[in-house]
Amino acid sequence: MKSLEDIMAMAENVQAELTKAQANLDTIEVEGASGGGLVKVKASAKGRIIAVDIDNSLLAPSEKGMLEDLVAAAFNDARAKADAAASTEMSKMSSGLPLPPGFKLPF
Repeated sequence: MKSLEDIMAMAENVQAELTKAQANLDTIEVEGASGGGLVKVKASAKGRIIAVDIDNSLLAPSEKGMLEDLVAAAFNDARAKADAAASTEMSKMSSGLPLPPGFKLPF
């Protein structure tokens, strides 16, 4: 069995790698879309919204309700893609760590 010092050193390494991986998530960009691309939302894998693009055809007052629905749908699509990108990145990071079987990140 490993000593307590070895376990603590391993935990510190895991924490450092986790912090590094989480910081990297803000550099990965995804794009959510709705309405066949009429509304697009660009976000980081960390969930930060970077940009919103709305097609000019939706800017008529009569389209207000549909535009609101499409913006919400595009945000949700971007969030789902950001979560998937974050999960992929965290899996890459944790695959190289010497974790005991059944041990999952984040803690």
